[in-house]
Amino acid sequence: MKGRNVTRVDLYEAVYQKVGLSRSETSLLVELMLSKVADALADGETVKLSSFGTFIVRKKDQRIGRNPKTGIEVPISSRRVIVFKPSSILKQHINDEQSDSKTPVVASY
Repeated sequence: MKGRNVTRVDLYEAVYQKVGLSRSETSLLVELMLSKVADALADGETVKLSSFGTFIVRKKDQRIGRNPKTGIEVPISSRRVIVFKPSSILKQHINDEQSDSKTPVVASY
C-alpha cells in the first residue's frame, strides 16, 4: 500500500484476509467501526485507539484572516477541528528502519 491512499475497500480486504468473515460481514464491521468513531467525534468526545493514537476535537474561536491576494480582512468563523495525536508505539513503528516489513502496529502484550 506504499505510495497511495488507503481506501475503505483496502480496509475491508485487510480485515477480510485476517479475520475470515464473509466480505459483506467484513464491510459491515469496518463501516460500523468508522461510524462509531465519527459519531463520537461529532459529539465532541475524544477517541483513543490503544497503540495507535488519539483523535481529539478542539474548538477554534472566531478570528480575522487576510486574503493573501487582496489583503482584505475576512472574518473566519469559529469551528471545531479534529486533531490526531499518534501513540508512541505508532511513532516508533513509522520511524523504525524495519517498518517496511508487514509487522502489525498493535503492541504485543
